[in-house]
Amino acid sequence: MNRTMRAIIPIAVAAIVWMLPVPDGLTVNAMRYLGIFLAVILGLILEPLPNSAVGMIGVVLCGTLMLVPAAGGKAPTAGQSLGWTLSGFVDGTVWLIFVAYMFAMGYEKTGLGKRIALLLMKSLGGKALGLGFATAIADLVLAPFIPSNTARSAGTVYPVVKNIPPMYGSLPENEPRKIGAYLMWICIATTSVTSSMFFTGLAPNLLALGLIAKAPGAEGLAPIEWMDWFWCMLPAGVVLFLLVPILTYIIYPPTQKDFGETPKWAARELEKLGAITRKELLMILMATIALVLWIFGKRIFVGFSNATLVALIVLCLMVITDVISWDDVVANKSAWNTLVWFATLVAMASGLARVGFLSWLTQQCAAQLQGYSVMGVMFGLLCLWYFAHYFFASLTAHTTALMPVLLAAGAAVQGMDVRLLGMMFAGCLGIMGILTPYGTGPSPVYYNTGYIEKKTFWIFGSVYGFVFFAVYAIGALYWFPVILK
Repeated sequence: MNRTMRAIIPIAVAAIVWMLPVPDGLTVNAMRYLGIFLAVILGLILEPLPNSAVGMIGVVLCGTLMLVPAAGGKAPTAGQSLGWTLSGFVDGTVWLIFVAYMFAMGYEKTGLGKRIALLLMKSLGGKALGLGFATAIADLVLAPFIPSNTARSAGTVYPVVKNIPPMYGSLPENEPRKIGAYLMWICIATTSVTSSMFFTGLAPNLLALGLIAKAPGAEGLAPIEWMDWFWCMLPAGVVLFLLVPILTYIIYPPTQKDFGETPKWAARELEKLGAITRKELLMILMATIALVLWIFGKRIFVGFSNATLVALIVLCLMVITDVISWDDVVANKSAWNTLVWFATLVAMASGLARVGFLSWLTQQCAAQLQGYSVMGVMFGLLCLWYFAHYFFASLTAHTTALMPVLLAAGAAVQGMDVRLLGMMFAGCLGIMGILTPYGTGPSPVYYNTGYIEKKTFWIFGSVYGFVFFAVYAIGALYWFPVILK
């Protein structure tokens, strides 16, 4: 599909929605807003323009047309409409995502990420199963601090791992099953798991938390914090993390089992890096400070209770200690691009509630879901949320499009804990990325290496996707309520 068609389709959808009869309970402005919102989601999927540009166009258009009412449902003034248009840029979650990109840059610039991966290869890389676990642990160690699994897996782990198969003559066109296919699958499956284990392991996790706080029925509920997420995900996360290398070794084993050259190669690469540097030590210190304050901040000082403020404090320390420079911060296009993208999406998602669409949807769903148990509705919505990802090439687009709608549907059920339902949705954002070769950022990198046959990639995506979902759903339905009570 050419770029012109990819631009026409979202515009056509918006125009069609604008011309539809307005349902009882909705306003004309709400229907117009819905049309633009759907056009933005389609724009994120079809990408006629960069995603951040699509979000910016959508939110500016809604602000210019003054579609979003002011407090109390009154018609907005020009100033109030501008305030809503820019509201996403003062959202703490958006800035937490931005700062986490700076953490990722710190790992890359100092070389600490590469050193960690090589140390693991040196220690565990002599046997096939150990090599698989070394690859997985490298991703796990970086996951709490790097919210882009593309930067973490495709940008840090893959550049190290890709050097191993050619050492043993395992190439995409020659004996890929010797070791290459095994390692590539472990890389993509592991990063899907670690992306769900920590709320700072994947940017859309943070976006989801922001949307949960704005959901119908969530007013006044305590926010989900770093440790809440960690304890919720710990049982399923540990099981899935251990399962990936072991299950892959069983059903997709490498044809060679011993890899004595790998530790030697890793040792030579470490020699090239030399002794650990001052900046690497400082990066370790910065990461430790962030983690400690995220976990124990409330007990140390009330000012440390906010995860975004902690991240901003650590960013300032990174600049002061020259782990990264301010020029590095300014020049990080990916971080600024993501900030604009997520800020506009947060505003667009919040607008669904402001125009009355979510309250209207809640009323419609209430009639349809009467008589069903809370547990049954939770499981049904979780299934819909998870497997709908087959139709999305972006976890961010998936989150923005479906989370406000499904949370509103769940809120219609008497006795539903919206905070718990939201955590159930948010917690599986990472693992659902395994379903397809386009399901998450690093997937195309490993899919296009050629080590894994395309048919096999699809089959394994479904198999692992169902296994991941089964393990996760048990934890979500029976363990999450214990943590979030």
